[in-house]
Amino acid sequence: MGAHELHPDPARDGGGRSARPEGIVVGVDGSDHGQCALVWAAREAERRRRPLHIVTAYSVPIFAASGLDGGYATVDDSVIREGAEAILQHAVDKVAAYNIDVSASVENGDASGVLLDLSESAELLVVGTRGRGGFVGRLLGSVSSAMPAHAKCVTVTVPLICADRLGEPTQDKHIRAEQAKAGRGPVENVVVVGVDGSEQARVAVLEAAAQAERLAAPLRVVCAVPQYSGSLAWVPAPMDREALFADIQVQLKAGVAWLQSHYPGLTIETRLLDGSPVDVLVEASRHVELVVVGTRGRGGFTGMLLGSTSDGVLHHAKSPVMVVPDREDPRLADRVSFGPMLGAS
Repeated sequence: MGAHELHPDPARDGGGRSARPEGIVVGVDGSDHGQCALVWAAREAERRRRPLHIVTAYSVPIFAASGLDGGYATVDDSVIREGAEAILQHAVDKVAAYNIDVSASVENGDASGVLLDLSESAELLVVGTRGRGGFVGRLLGSVSSAMPAHAKCVTVTVPLICADRLGEPTQDKHIRAEQAKAGRGPVENVVVVGVDGSEQARVAVLEAAAQAERLAAPLRVVCAVPQYSGSLAWVPAPMDREALFADIQVQLKAGVAWLQSHYPGLTIETRLLDGSPVDVLVEASRHVELVVVGTRGRGGFTGMLLGSTSDGVLHHAKSPVMVVPDREDPRLADRVSFGPMLGAS
């Protein structure tokens, strides 16, 4: 078994600051959403043979004082902190059976700020799609939408609809109704990655390939082409779209050859689909292990993810969603030698 270490005091190193965790960091708040994120993170830590750090955060409320003296007052944080520590201990106990090293901490501060700070040293950051609300609950919810856009490391959001596949119970009536409606269809051991021709999408493809190897799963590279709109609506659609699809197929084939050179043992397939990239991505998520996207791009999957549709993608996906931040990767340098690239002039 791995080592387990609980740190309820954020000033434990004597300098008023927590030691910076490495490996996989997961945010919990006691909700079912947080439990799903915790289980997924523990499994991933075991796959990667990396330590798991569990964190929960709370903020002490400040309110305006009434009366003639005016000013502001704060409440005693002892009760809030005790509740956060109980949540943390329950999370540590829950992952005790995994063969991983576990550490945990309660952090006092804004949840978004705490997680962004931890992302600077973490390898992977995992959160649920939403939580309880309130002080501890702020760790999830809007934070799960904000993290992918600003985190320094790769992030994964785990929706509550994944409770069944993770073996976790949930009493959420909306989720239970959705599960009943969808039935218990099989989940393919497949990693899906969305591409749109941007270099950032190629960074996401490399991360997706690494994840597919960890899962011993095939990688499915998906490119969706939306219908023309606005100034391009007059273009003769049948003829031009056929040419466009043929051109993209050539570029996808070249991209697969490049990716295969870096992951020779990986099974890679491509799918070129007609439709809204976000709709295609959400639909693909219903029956696969993981969907991977980049943080920004040319307007396809990645370009739309962190714009106005970010909540729709992250909160309506039926599988965990991995978001890969923009970063340098030396393997991008040899892509051009394998043939034409999507979006290249």
